Amino acid sequence: MSITLITILISAGALFLGVGIGYYLRVIVALGKRRSIEIDIKQMMVSAKEEAQRITDETKKASEKKLTELKEEEKKKEQEWRERESRLIKKDEFLDARQVEINKEVDNIKIKVEDIKKIQEKVIKIEEEKKIELERVAKLTEEEAKGELLRDIEKKYEEDILIKIQKLENSSQEKLDRRAKDILATSIQRLASSTASELMTTVVSIPNNEIKGKIIGKEGRNIRAFERASGVELIVDDTPGSIVISSFDPIRRQVARLALENLILDGRIQPAKIEELVEKAKEEINKIIKEKGEQAVYECGIFNFDPRIIAIVGRLYFRTSYGQNVLQHSIEMAHIAGMLAEELGADIAIAKAGALVHDIGKALDHEVQGTHIEIGMRILQKFGADPRIITAMKSHHEDYPYETIEAIIVQTADSISGGRPGARRDSVENYLKRLQELEALVNTFPAVEKSYALQAGREIRIFVTPEKISDAEAKIMARDIALKIEQELKYPGDIKVTMIREMRIIEYAR
Repeated sequence: MSITLITILISAGALFLGVGIGYYLRVIVALGKRRSIEIDIKQMMVSAKEEAQRITDETKKASEKKLTELKEEEKKKEQEWRERESRLIKKDEFLDARQVEINKEVDNIKIKVEDIKKIQEKVIKIEEEKKIELERVAKLTEEEAKGELLRDIEKKYEEDILIKIQKLENSSQEKLDRRAKDILATSIQRLASSTASELMTTVVSIPNNEIKGKIIGKEGRNIRAFERASGVELIVDDTPGSIVISSFDPIRRQVARLALENLILDGRIQPAKIEELVEKAKEEINKIIKEKGEQAVYECGIFNFDPRIIAIVGRLYFRTSYGQNVLQHSIEMAHIAGMLAEELGADIAIAKAGALVHDIGKALDHEVQGTHIEIGMRILQKFGADPRIITAMKSHHEDYPYETIEAIIVQTADSISGGRPGARRDSVENYLKRLQELEALVNTFPAVEKSYALQAGREIRIFVTPEKISDAEAKIMARDIALKIEQELKYPGDIKVTMIREMRIIEYAR
């Protein structure tokens, strides 16, 4: 029992001794760690103080530098403002001095104006005295002197009057000769219409004479509006049931025919309606032109043309050359060229296309300067036609050398188509050319808006822009046009020059 107790006591004492030793060792370790942490903290504080001092020094230096820059900039701004203020002061001083000079100049001008007025009064007085003295010396009053001047002018233009009388006498003799020839021609070729009449006129049927009166209108207002809008001449005579449309331009005639027929059907014949229906007729004729062009290329078997070229080809339907329809002539040529190319082993498509468009320039030769070949070449080049086609068509009048066998074929086909019996009539072509030259000559004058050759070339009707020319100037220009026609054109008889100056004002009530 005592041994057990001693053992327990020894064990307890050993336990307490171990616990105490452990506690002591732990305290020793804790104190070592504490000293290490304190040392680290002190080192960190020293480093932080050094870093703060460094940042403070740098910030101070930067602030001092920025402050220096701002002070320098402020000095510069202040200097600039001082310079500007100085310039403004100088400018004000200059303006004040200039204003003083201007005031002096104004005063001088006023003085000069007064002097000029006095001089004018003296001049007027001298002129009056001069006039009185001239009347006394010449023994003529102002009215007598004016009469003397008019007599001098009459003498100056006496030669022109005599020339006019001579021309009228010659015209009468020519009319008598022409009448005699007409009688003989009628006897030889009875009921045969003249070529010019067939090609230059179109007859429109009307239901009654009441419609004829409406077409003429009050004081001829409607017929003048129609002729102005369409560019043709309406011949209204005693022939019952018909009105004749006369113009050398076939497209104008067709437009006028269609517009007149629509007017007759509508019944409301007045200037505004006339202009509306003429514009609609132009649109319909353009559709016909497009259809004729498409029919032509389809008939010839050509399918690679630009639509704009086809439309221009369609215009040839209304064009004649030496009395021959140009579109029919071109289609005929295309067929002949195709057969020749097949026999000779040439390019059939190129030959037919070159033949079809060889006269395409004639569709626009009224509007564009140059020969029909040059115009045609420019058209085809502009719309991207095959260069081989251009080469084939440009030599058909031998203006350009033959470069390909297709060019020779096109020229040969042109000769065959144009040279067959009854194909062409030379007189009609020359007649048309004279009318075109007459319109072209008149259009060269300034202020001319439109011009139309009428009465088989015996009258040129000219519409001028009223804003560009006065009534007195229009009279002078009419005289100048007549003189230029006499100098530059050759023609039988007389050509009547009619100048029309119309002022039209349009407003809308809304």
